[in-house]
Amino acid sequence: MRWNIAPETISLVILGIIWVYSRKGSHLPSLKNRMFQGCLTVTFAAMTSNILSTFMLYDYIRVPVLLTWAVTTVYFILTPLMGLVYYLYVVSIIYEERPQLKNMILAGVIPAVFYALLVLSNPFTGCMFSITEGNYTQGNCILLTYLVFYAYCVGCILVAVRNRIYIDRQIYRILAAFPVLAVLVILFQQLYPEIILSGSAATCALLIIYLHLQNRQISLDYLTNVPNRQELLNMLDLMLKKHPEKDFVLMVVSIRDFRQVNNVCGQHGGDEFLKEVCGFLCGIGPQGNVYRFSGDEFALLFTDEEDRLERHVRKCVGDIQTRMAQPWQNRDYQFILPAVIGIIRRSEYVNTLESAVSAIEYAVYQAKTGRYGQVLYCDQEMLGKLERRKQIIQVLKNQLSEKKVELYYQPIYSVDTGDFRFAESLMRMNHTPIGPVYPSEFIPIAEETGLIIDLTYVILDTVCRYINHLLGKGIPIEAIHVNFSAIQFSQPDLARKVLDIIKRNGTPMGAVKIEFTESTLAENPQVVTDFAIEMKKHGIRMGLDDFGTGYSNIATVIQIPFGTVKLDKSFVQASMDNRKSELTIRHLVHAFNDLGMSVVAEGVETEEQKQMVIDLGVEQIQGYYYSKPLPGDGMEGFLEARMRQAGNIPAQ
Repeated sequence: MRWNIAPETISLVILGIIWVYSRKGSHLPSLKNRMFQGCLTVTFAAMTSNILSTFMLYDYIRVPVLLTWAVTTVYFILTPLMGLVYYLYVVSIIYEERPQLKNMILAGVIPAVFYALLVLSNPFTGCMFSITEGNYTQGNCILLTYLVFYAYCVGCILVAVRNRIYIDRQIYRILAAFPVLAVLVILFQQLYPEIILSGSAATCALLIIYLHLQNRQISLDYLTNVPNRQELLNMLDLMLKKHPEKDFVLMVVSIRDFRQVNNVCGQHGGDEFLKEVCGFLCGIGPQGNVYRFSGDEFALLFTDEEDRLERHVRKCVGDIQTRMAQPWQNRDYQFILPAVIGIIRRSEYVNTLESAVSAIEYAVYQAKTGRYGQVLYCDQEMLGKLERRKQIIQVLKNQLSEKKVELYYQPIYSVDTGDFRFAESLMRMNHTPIGPVYPSEFIPIAEETGLIIDLTYVILDTVCRYINHLLGKGIPIEAIHVNFSAIQFSQPDLARKVLDIIKRNGTPMGAVKIEFTESTLAENPQVVTDFAIEMKKHGIRMGLDDFGTGYSNIATVIQIPFGTVKLDKSFVQASMDNRKSELTIRHLVHAFNDLGMSVVAEGVETEEQKQMVIDLGVEQIQGYYYSKPLPGDGMEGFLEARMRQAGNIPAQ
């Protein structure tokens, strides 16, 4: 008989393509992924052995008969057992986390073992085939080859049908359909035995599995079975580039404090709540356009006609707010899952993928702050703020790249000596391409982006050089304060970097005083304490800024080796008209003095305030009463003028 192996050869090429592209998918070593790779391996080996066996039978004169027997035996073992690996793949999807998994695998493997033993006995019995001088003869049990394959295909269908209520409907359809296709192809081969199609049947089945199940890992979220963030980005990019006339609204729902849920009921329990929330959003949101945006955030993409778009969005927002105000129940756990919502609409400002992602993330971030409510529609005004934020970030990055910041210095008056031996360094952005930017605007942005970390190192380096400049001109300066943000203390090598900068500049260690706020102390008490102790070893002073804003524990404060404590200006102002506040500050000042700390009153603006804080016993005063913050040369001139008034002429 002459066999037509062209379909097998073409199928082998297709199978190779599937194999290559499947390697670009998920590398998670799950049972399902391992079984799919097993399907590819067995099918590839079966088809290769089939093609080789056919060529060997044609060229029997040059090919040793024993080699032909061996290759054909491999083909007979693997071809019907392709059905086994498909069966195991179905079982791995349905039973992966169920106790019946081992029994189902065992039920599939046992018949395969007996069949393999039967094939291996064929050289002695001839029950499957025989080969003599290129003549291939089928044995009496050849029908068993097809029956085994059919049995596994039927097994796949029965397992899928029996467990249809436990699996996604689309997955069920695929698991039930691909064995039927394989059976039909094999039946066709039995009708036309000269056309070899067993490998083609397997390749068709694998192609369906890959396109509809395995390849879904690239675009679907593994937990919720909805499209993932990358799929959303692909969709937005397509709409923005290819369909400029198509309006859309993107909404992101962010669950607040979801970490608490995981802490209480564990990661698995938290995942169950996420699946519940996702199911609810799929029920009320745009069909097929609900995405998992990040861990506890979901995106809804609305593409209705213009007259229905706003109405649909408003209804979804209302439904979400109503549902999120009610408790969610899962097994023994019940939680209220508060959520914030960010919304953007396609506009002249949202016309690229980057602008769309930036806008929606900014909207969600601002909604989380609570300043604009739990639902934030990123309108033109908000987009303008976002654009300004980007510009400020770019200015900050430019300053970092040039290692150059604009610093001002505010003198601090010493009550006992009547001179100015201390100052606070303050970063300013008065001269930028976008005009002046106030600290209240750029400092939060620097902290949010993490740029404040490297900016602080640049500030410290600049302060060190400025101290050296003053000392070199004979202008005595005892210490300049440098402010550290809370995020600075997240750096594991903070102490080393600080010491390296001061040593590199040759600045006296005691001439630098590091300040941080009460909120920093409240967030990282142990880290701050360890850092302060390390700095004290090297003679670097520490100061607590904005004391009295309500964050720190007094017991924590007294355990840290501070040199100074700054009273927040709100404390000073409150004491002007409140006897209790005045008494409180008086006792605090004496307590800090007894602990060896100096107290600085900041925000002093009037003669009356100055006299009051002096009466309270503070050692140092900072505020507009004496001087506003000054640029470097202005500060230098200020100190020189004070020295001349005192009769001390600085060295030139």
